[in-house]
Amino acid sequence: MGAGKTTVAHLLADAWGVTARDTDHDIEATAGKPVSEIFVDDGEAVFRALEADAVAAALDTHDGVLALGGGAVLADVTQKNLADHTVVYLQVGLADAVKRVGLGSGRPLLLGNVRARIKQLLDERAPIYAAVATITVETDGRSAEDVAAEIIRLIEEPPA
Repeated sequence: MGAGKTTVAHLLADAWGVTARDTDHDIEATAGKPVSEIFVDDGEAVFRALEADAVAAALDTHDGVLALGGGAVLADVTQKNLADHTVVYLQVGLADAVKRVGLGSGRPLLLGNVRARIKQLLDERAPIYAAVATITVETDGRSAEDVAAEIIRLIEEPPA
């Protein structure tokens, strides 16, 4: 959350001449309502099921850059589906995440104390992100363009 996934995905897609796709947008199209309303109306379990299906479908049909929601990799099935793909973990620290997310309006997982909730999510998810990722890029204090340039370099010029 707040790492710049969608922005960086679009920059990468533009650089490589492919399309970018965001699974949160796919979920909204399927459900006919925003993610925040899915959480409120249907609950997180329904959202996570829709998310796992959206990621699986996107991995099967999309040949560009895919941006996943921050909780997508929590599902075992998604972790397995990502195993044969290049997965980039955009690592963001607490201070930068809070600055980028702001007060969390429209982010259902941030109800209450935004800073404490972001810290809790980062602490819970970071080990999973690191385990799933094939590449990790630090985003703190960096522009999306700089992050995208590093990803391009790491993918196109892997270490010897």
